[in-house]
Amino acid sequence: MSNSGLRKKPFDFDVSRWGQLPQLRGLFVTGTDTEVGKTLIAGAIAQHLRMAGRVVEVFKPAASGCRRHRGDLVSSDAEFLASCADSSRPLSEIAPVRYAAALAPNVAAQREGRPVDLEEIFAAWGRLEGAAEIVVVEGVGGLLCPISDEFWVIHLAKMLNLPVVIVARGGLGTINHTLLTIHAARCAGLPVAGVVINRYQIDGATQREMELSESAASHGDAEMAMFTNPRQIARRGQVPVLALVLEDPESSVEHARLGSDVQFAIDQVDWEGIISPR
Repeated sequence: MSNSGLRKKPFDFDVSRWGQLPQLRGLFVTGTDTEVGKTLIAGAIAQHLRMAGRVVEVFKPAASGCRRHRGDLVSSDAEFLASCADSSRPLSEIAPVRYAAALAPNVAAQREGRPVDLEEIFAAWGRLEGAAEIVVVEGVGGLLCPISDEFWVIHLAKMLNLPVVIVARGGLGTINHTLLTIHAARCAGLPVAGVVINRYQIDGATQREMELSESAASHGDAEMAMFTNPRQIARRGQVPVLALVLEDPESSVEHARLGSDVQFAIDQVDWEGIISPR
């Protein structure tokens, strides 16, 4: 079987063909997978910075699973992010590429017969220059999710060159997913700021009890995995675990609500210290 049609270096993450983008101050929030809660965490970070007195904008380069409203596609994620940042920018600027199908953007583009317009993404980013002190970017899917066939989330992250915050699940399997994401980011030369573990299900009192006796028989395997995962990720990945965010029924991206437990956990992090000066 001939492999002449295969890319010779599928993971070199070369972005030279797309030119340069304005270098703004901010953060790039990605996830180990879809549905890990990166929109929620990105919104909480944006709100934290806004409440600290910063002028904040938000950006989601591509969004799928959008709903139709008056002939346009609207991203609930973009609405939530805009609410958290108190942004008055049009939602079409916050999420410049949108698809109805809840699929990877390149697959949704093929299904809907509308190719991904990378130039629109680049132009929307360029219009943020001078519009805010800090921009919180939320990727789509994980770092290796394709936006177009040849342009993935990791390529955009490399072009923006912002500190990367990785949102991960708390339960069994998250060590592998998180370390793979850290590895991919570092292979691309991205600065990894740290990991936020979302939907953590061990409260403070239980955690203190478990810290005294990790082998306590009263705790099941699932609870022990969640308790030990943050330490394993920090040690094996050589990366800080920035926050443990409790499962919070008050929070809803769809209804633009940020629960107090989520915001409290995010507020404990020195986000401005993480954001590099430009």
